[in-house]
Amino acid sequence: MDAIVAAALELVSTQGLAALSMRQVATKLDVGTASLYTYLPGKAELAALMLDAVMADAPLPHELPGDWRAKLAAWARDDWAAYRDHPWVLELAAVGAAPGPHMLRWLDSAIQALDGTGLSDTERLAVIESVDGYVRGLATLHHRSGGDASPAEVERRGAALGELVDFDRYPALQRALRAGAKPYAADQFEFGLERLLDGVAVLIRGRRSGRRQRNDADGSGTLRERGTTSGDPP
Repeated sequence: MDAIVAAALELVSTQGLAALSMRQVATKLDVGTASLYTYLPGKAELAALMLDAVMADAPLPHELPGDWRAKLAAWARDDWAAYRDHPWVLELAAVGAAPGPHMLRWLDSAIQALDGTGLSDTERLAVIESVDGYVRGLATLHHRSGGDASPAEVERRGAALGELVDFDRYPALQRALRAGAKPYAADQFEFGLERLLDGVAVLIRGRRSGRRQRNDADGSGTLRERGTTSGDPP
């Protein structure tokens, strides 16, 4: 099974997800297509195993250095780089395959990265899904818009678009573009990530403040609970 998944991953990494088929994988392994079906029901199950195999080497967020914010930021940046280097992973994830053991292990670790923040279990999962959704979404739009094109190609596309669109009809967008904004560009990633984590930090601070107030009211507050934690905004 491992050989089948490895061959499929090599195929899509060199030829793209469109090239993935049971016949192509069988050809790569120099076996008959029918023989693959003795191991897998079909392409959908193969895609699920491929996605889980990709997650096998992903660093576990709770083991990364730093506080909760540093852990989530490091994970998000790692995924952002991986999606840009291997955009076919985004297409594979969009298939909606059932999560495998490596993916579940990673998700469990990501939730653990928020231990001690005061957030509830459901809130921690929602934070992870929000950050993951942001990274995947921006990476997808970045890829579709040709965000990694050369400067010459970007200039050519901009000139062509300027001939087709009367930007005077969209003054706010025109001002942003003239100011240097580049929709879905790589330099937008850090801005959005930091603002998203700022919002989580405000939520965490609010939870801790509420807990301190309750503890002070019943006289059970501790020195640890009255302290400050790195990663929160001032």
